[in-house]
Amino acid sequence: MRAFGCVFSCYLSACPEVFLFSLCPTDCLELLLLLESMAYTGTPPPAGPIGSQYCVCKVELSICGQNLLDRDVTSKSDPFCVLFMEVNGKWVELDRTETAVNNLNPAFSKKFVVDYHFEEVQKLKFALFDQDKSSTQLYEHDFLGEFSCTLGTIVSSKKITRTLLLGNGKPAGKGMITIAAQELSDNRVITLSMAGRKLDKKDLFGKSDPFLEFYKPGDDGKWMLVHRTEVIKYTLDPVWKPFTVPLVSLCDGDVEKLIKLELECINPKKQKKKKNYKNSGIIIVKSCKITRDFSFLDYILGGCQLMFTVGIDFTASNGNPRDPSSLHYINPMGTNEYLSAIWAVGQIIQDYDSDKMFPALGFGAQLPPDWKVMCSSDLCA
Repeated sequence: MRAFGCVFSCYLSACPEVFLFSLCPTDCLELLLLLESMAYTGTPPPAGPIGSQYCVCKVELSICGQNLLDRDVTSKSDPFCVLFMEVNGKWVELDRTETAVNNLNPAFSKKFVVDYHFEEVQKLKFALFDQDKSSTQLYEHDFLGEFSCTLGTIVSSKKITRTLLLGNGKPAGKGMITIAAQELSDNRVITLSMAGRKLDKKDLFGKSDPFLEFYKPGDDGKWMLVHRTEVIKYTLDPVWKPFTVPLVSLCDGDVEKLIKLELECINPKKQKKKKNYKNSGIIIVKSCKITRDFSFLDYILGGCQLMFTVGIDFTASNGNPRDPSSLHYINPMGTNEYLSAIWAVGQIIQDYDSDKMFPALGFGAQLPPDWKVMCSSDLCA
């Protein structure tokens, strides 16, 4: 064994121990990977939802690996990928893929499904391990590398390929990871135009006031009201206004699913008395059109780019920036309202800006050497 001095301070239990190793560079890498695997304690996912209570939509993430480290002696690595999300400053495990046996270039069939919130910075970490045991504890498996980014970075690019890194920030060999994003939401809507003809008169001293009700079967087997049209007064030949409802609301997105349209068109008394009785009117579907209601994420995945431009009012009416009462006051202990607002919005928008260049524009400023107000409006004085 070639001499190569390495000192590691390991805390493997309640008592710290210091080990002195004389290792070759390859052995040092093996030990480093071992320690990094032990750093993953397998934090279980929380019982409730992560992030805001209401999400915009769900995003499906597909994972592939290329040229992963080979940690097995007699065969190739058996990699699996673990997804973490940063919650309150801590990495929380969300899900794991299946294990790809003897494969250094895996394409995992299991997809990660994540709630997407445009207004939040959602930090994700993808860590790959070589499965050696049946244990669910990650420190029992060999670490192959990791990659961290925001969900916005993946969504804005639709597909990214990045280098896997070790815990010390160095590349994990030639290992790469490819992540592809796809929106998981049925945003189809259905537009219906309905009419009635020769409806049975229900009122004693006038014509009927008909309306329609649409129902779908619930999980408990009972019919659940989905939509009610407006009431058309005093007519037996109503024409209701066209209406639009989400297809998920009407039939759970399944166009083959049975729905019920309720209107008292059958008169039991007339049906019993008259043998030639057919009905008490008919309902006509004048038009039925299913379209897609594009979401914000559809535009982003379709290649739409956002440009972040900052505009600042430098007019003297805002006060001297050295005066604590001024809106432009530069607090030596922190940021002012302007900087806080720019940072809060900018850290979200930056993931969707292609060139990562953010123009900053201003008006009303007095610039040297003549200190003239840079604005054509009298309001800038």
